[in-house]
Amino acid sequence: MRIKMFTILSFVVVVLYAFTNITTHQSKSIFKPPSNFPEPVYNFEQNPVTRAGFELGRYLFYDTRLSGNAKISCGFCHIQSDAFTQHGHIVSHGINNRTGIRNAPPVMNLAWATSFMLDGRAATLDKQALIPITGHVEMDGSIDTIIARLQPDKAYRSMFKKAFGSSTITEQNILKALSQFMLMCISANSKYDKVMRHEGETFTEDEAAGYEVFKRTCNGCHKEPLFTDYSFRNNGFNIVSTEDKGVFNITHDSADMYKFKVPSLRNLVYTAPYMHNGQLYQFKSIIPQYRFYIENNPNLDTLLMHKGRRGFDMTNKEAEQLEAFLQTLNDSSFVNNSALSEPDMQYKADIF
Repeated sequence: MRIKMFTILSFVVVVLYAFTNITTHQSKSIFKPPSNFPEPVYNFEQNPVTRAGFELGRYLFYDTRLSGNAKISCGFCHIQSDAFTQHGHIVSHGINNRTGIRNAPPVMNLAWATSFMLDGRAATLDKQALIPITGHVEMDGSIDTIIARLQPDKAYRSMFKKAFGSSTITEQNILKALSQFMLMCISANSKYDKVMRHEGETFTEDEAAGYEVFKRTCNGCHKEPLFTDYSFRNNGFNIVSTEDKGVFNITHDSADMYKFKVPSLRNLVYTAPYMHNGQLYQFKSIIPQYRFYIENNPNLDTLLMHKGRRGFDMTNKEAEQLEAFLQTLNDSSFVNNSALSEPDMQYKADIF
């Protein structure tokens, strides 16, 4: 009897030990915020970024089976070499070359974002991916179809098992895995970052002067170190489309007319065209636009008024210096990080 009881207790101990190891392995986060960044706002307790979850999300991000016709992926509109935006179009093109009305924003530093999409329609990152996946113009897919396509795939069953403890593919775990990949799309290795972290880099005279111009003119909306405050503002650009009224389309509040999310100024060299509708195609057009061509739109942001006139007050020299500073926000390591690149879609069992 004692031997039998000892055997049973030993078995229970072994099972509990194995379960503890699995749980610890799955919940050990690989997300490390840069030292010069604030605390992230994403809820990592509900979805810790693990190696297995991140890799699964990476495969899903680049898998065309997430679209209705199984021909385009999330990476189709969010191209790594363009800082995860879509280059070559004023506004983004989706499934069957359907044309949207907005320029795809970059997938970058999303752990600090307080809402998602250019009009803030998604409150959480874990729900955001559903909008483009099921959107008629974007990917025109359905979760039920995606699960039906992926569940028979032995490789995916194995990856979901390693990431979430179950080989049954669910909507929740698809979205969590995609979030884990996007959370790791961190851009924090520009010259600016190295200067701020005292890693041996220093600003040139023009860059340093441009930094002061930036703090005087741009920092009200483009807060350091993320270079956005994630607010929604009317930036006084020409109203190209009366169909897209920004946040107003969501809230139907006249105070939100033509307000869009403030974009980050990081990686501008890679993310043309600029603005929510791709209105500006050249980097050198951005500063002149804000100096000379601000329209008196309804709800124009008050920060764009200076000394009784619309637009930023600066000299031509200061504009050149500001441009030099903005160039220090480009992060070549981000757009060349192989860990974020499209994987070999032929799954390898030893990837973890």
